[in-house]
Amino acid sequence: MIVEQIMKTEVYTLSPKASLNDALQLMNEKDIRHIPIVDDDEKVIGIITSHDVKNALPSCLNDETSCSIYDTPVENFMVTDLIFGHPLDFVEDVAITFYESKISCLPIVSGGKLVGIVTTSDLLYTYIELTGAHQPSSKIDIRLQDRVGSLAEVLAVFKEHHANVLSVLVFPDAEKKNSRIITIRVQMMNPLPIIKDLRKEGFEVLWPNLPGVNV
Repeated sequence: MIVEQIMKTEVYTLSPKASLNDALQLMNEKDIRHIPIVDDDEKVIGIITSHDVKNALPSCLNDETSCSIYDTPVENFMVTDLIFGHPLDFVEDVAITFYESKISCLPIVSGGKLVGIVTTSDLLYTYIELTGAHQPSSKIDIRLQDRVGSLAEVLAVFKEHHANVLSVLVFPDAEKKNSRIITIRVQMMNPLPIIKDLRKEGFEVLWPNLPGVNV
């Protein structure tokens, strides 16, 4: 999956001379937390976030005189050390960028122009959709030996039960170096027959670990 499939293309921007109050009003009206700041050539020169706005406002509350902080240009508060993405970047690469750089949004630029924006919320929504977690389903965690064919053997059990597999995720096993944890989300609300057959075949089911299911 690439970025252009998940990015928001309706991006609300401000000029660097717009006031802090303009940013606050735009965030409240559009229910957004990130505003790219663009110059006259539509080039992104900064970003202001709801966190930046909140950090700026307490200085007003501590001032006994009439405070003009709301009229201060956003260029005084915006972040200028930016990382950009491209519409053809892979979503996985963007997720790594978010994780390593500890950022909450990524302006998407093509041909030097702002064409979209991706936020942590977009990534979370994408993850939920890809895993099928938003659908009526059950999650089964299985410890597998790290060998060729082990996943196919597990999926054969699901096939025997005519179970519709929504997603398969593979994680490192923190307890056993030669194993992997496989999370399978299946479109059924009662996976107990599958769990019983998995254990009959010698697979270690970690979740759900329900009373009466062990064989």
